[in-house]
Amino acid sequence: MSEWLVLVIAMAAACAVVLSITVLRERRVGEDFDPTETPDVIEYMTMMIGVVYAIVLGLAIAGVWEARTSAQDTVRAEAQALHEVSERVQAYAPDARDRIRKDVDAYVSQVVRKEWPVMLEEGRLTDRGTELLDKVRQDVTAYQPRDDHESQSYQPLLDQVAAADAARNSRAQNAGPTMPGVVWFGLIAGALVAVGLIFTLQIRRSARELLLAGLYSALIAFLLFLIWDFNSPFGHEVDDVTAPFTDLFAI
Repeated sequence: MSEWLVLVIAMAAACAVVLSITVLRERRVGEDFDPTETPDVIEYMTMMIGVVYAIVLGLAIAGVWEARTSAQDTVRAEAQALHEVSERVQAYAPDARDRIRKDVDAYVSQVVRKEWPVMLEEGRLTDRGTELLDKVRQDVTAYQPRDDHESQSYQPLLDQVAAADAARNSRAQNAGPTMPGVVWFGLIAGALVAVGLIFTLQIRRSARELLLAGLYSALIAFLLFLIWDFNSPFGHEVDDVTAPFTDLFAI
């Protein structure tokens, strides 16, 4: 199901629930009901809870956004380091150059086509990807430079392989969701409280009040969806953040 469709359904459902409760509640009140009798303390508490929950939502969004940005930087660093290995190995002998490039391409293909789906579903990397990167490291390390020009390229190649390995390790550490379950419990419970408290303000069935109630609930649904969408640092689909690999390598 498309993420946009999920968002539309969530916002529409939140609006429908709030508006339905409002209409049903209005039908059950008596003729002597006075909406102006809401105590001032309830209005004050509703405002304070709304502010506190808004701060919590802001911190949660900032946290998942920072994690997504860091994940994208990690992917770019890994792809660029591997690209540098493929380009700088030009100085090596043809057989060594072709072997290293072939191993790099095999690793990138494994990451994008097979490892990424596993990482998104299970929050871990594959052993095969680790083996292929180790093969690249072994090929680069085992090569014996034939002259000064190759010797000058040897250490930078090792540095780039190390950078790719460091980026891979960072990707492994951040492969799981950013927000723990207890935080999600607090966010959802806070949303129910924040939306539920608007009924203590004695809203009626006027178009203005219904519109504001619907927009308020839809906004909270949108913010929770935003946190859910960014909660997976490396996206929900393979194409979300793998562009650095696909842009630099023909796979």
